[in-house]
Amino acid sequence: MRMEPKNRRALVEAVLGEHPFDLVIKNVQLVNVFTGEIYPAEVGIYDGFIAHVEANPDQEDREKISLNATEVFDGQGQFLAPGFVDSHVHVESGMMTPAHYSEVVVPHGTTTIISDPHEIANVLGIEGVEYMHEASYGVPLRHYLLAPSCVPAVPELEGAGAVFGVKEVEHLLNLERVIGIGEVMDYPGVINGSKRMQEILALALERDVFVQGHAPAVRGLELSAYLCAGIESCHETRIGFNAREKLRVGLVVDARESSMSQNAADIVKETVEFDSPLNLTFCTDDREPKDLIEKGHVSHGVRKAVAGGMDPVRAIRHATLYAAKEVAIKNLGAIAPGYTADLQLLPNLKDFRPTAVFLEGALVAENGVCIASIEKQEFDVESRNTMKLQPLKASELQIHVQGEKAKCHVIEYQSLNGARTKLVDEWIPIQDGVLDLSQTDLYYVAVVNRYGTGDFAIGLVRGFGLETGSVGSTVAHDCHNLSLVYRDPEEAVQIAETLQKCGGGIAYAKDRSIQAVLELPIAGILSAHSGENVRKEIEIVSSGIRALGVNNQAPHLRAASIALPVIPDVKMSDLGMIDVVKQTFIPVVVTVE
Repeated sequence: MRMEPKNRRALVEAVLGEHPFDLVIKNVQLVNVFTGEIYPAEVGIYDGFIAHVEANPDQEDREKISLNATEVFDGQGQFLAPGFVDSHVHVESGMMTPAHYSEVVVPHGTTTIISDPHEIANVLGIEGVEYMHEASYGVPLRHYLLAPSCVPAVPELEGAGAVFGVKEVEHLLNLERVIGIGEVMDYPGVINGSKRMQEILALALERDVFVQGHAPAVRGLELSAYLCAGIESCHETRIGFNAREKLRVGLVVDARESSMSQNAADIVKETVEFDSPLNLTFCTDDREPKDLIEKGHVSHGVRKAVAGGMDPVRAIRHATLYAAKEVAIKNLGAIAPGYTADLQLLPNLKDFRPTAVFLEGALVAENGVCIASIEKQEFDVESRNTMKLQPLKASELQIHVQGEKAKCHVIEYQSLNGARTKLVDEWIPIQDGVLDLSQTDLYYVAVVNRYGTGDFAIGLVRGFGLETGSVGSTVAHDCHNLSLVYRDPEEAVQIAETLQKCGGGIAYAKDRSIQAVLELPIAGILSAHSGENVRKEIEIVSSGIRALGVNNQAPHLRAASIALPVIPDVKMSDLGMIDVVKQTFIPVVVTVE
């Protein structure tokens, strides 16, 4: 794929001096991602594309060419680098609309994102993807989208607002800026030949489009099978050592720095001696407003890589040119004639905090602030309540069983920050026909279908972090059903009713009283507010949940992954407790005495 100027001949004529450049950026140290060099240069831009780079890195004895332009921008000796490319992101995880997300991201030097809108697809189906596609027009950030491949992640094990098969994926591939297939999370289905996955991958290969992967801890023969099926990348490399194997077999490793998983430093540590592998990029995956605003976007991963020993120019190369090559965009991610003029000016190659950012030759951010004007758009989905909960009773949110004690399966978190869990067995006393959790460190977890089916399932969890109170969230990857963690079922009902009324979001309760709510009325996962306002609203809820005992990096997101049946070893869905590895349901109550 190649981005085209409005008039290619006019671009050539500008180079030949037949009409002036639109912009010349002078007095810069150009970062050349092809050769790894840095040298003084001036860059002529026409119609959003780089027309000419005037430089003399070999110090030849020749006259300097004067570039004639309508406008001149003085780089004041700073480093001029390509704009960053995020190789894998879910915009919805920022809890902002595409317009507000762009306002927050572009000041950090990111000019292109490869977005998989599978979060909103799970809620609104094709309409949700079309909304993200249309709402990202006219914003100061280039949004390329991928057609979600796993809606829901595992159809047989969970209920969602939509189900995508090959027909839905094919429909989305016809949208203008949809350039491939979103992360193929059902890696067991790929390896074992599920009909849905085989049909979607066959379509992708027929259309010759990029296929994004998701392969946590997949190694050896299974990794080879995954690659042979047509998968091209993986952002789920949590252990740096695993990145070595994936890079060696040609899988693109998208080194991730999200709000919940920070993997870039470990990946760099284990691969820094490799010779700038073409198949290593940086991504953000799921990054929340506070981190986006305060720490940065792709820039944060690049900063971590350089701090970990990676050469700065090499780090920029992985975050620009190589990320563009991953999705086969021929003229993105470098400063060279014919490439799109997506650029950033950096005072140094350590902090990666640009003083100016250009998108297609237009100045869109200065000194950490987005200065581009964005036309206000209105969409029907932004004013629609998508919550269709069936009424819940407190008595339904307990586990009823007869006897004196019961041996139960329990979901046990392995850390307070991570999403990995393991399955353990626990003997629990029974009081008045229900499990008595009062003398244990266990909590109930309920996942409630919010799309009108009435399905819900209850399990047990340890290590979630709560010491008192209850939490509930419709930000629950990827189906975004209502996840509740509680001991007092009355509090769980209060949270459900509160989120039903406001259209979704995150809430917590204590002493049978709702304490705070983060309202996310757009599909139950997005706010209409600015990034700064969303950050403040999140902090109120997050601080409250932290006070309940969930003292981790992102307390408000603790419930977000408990219903995701592709992150091992055990999760919950609205249909029951799931053994993620075997992809089967397992009972909560094993035996009773």
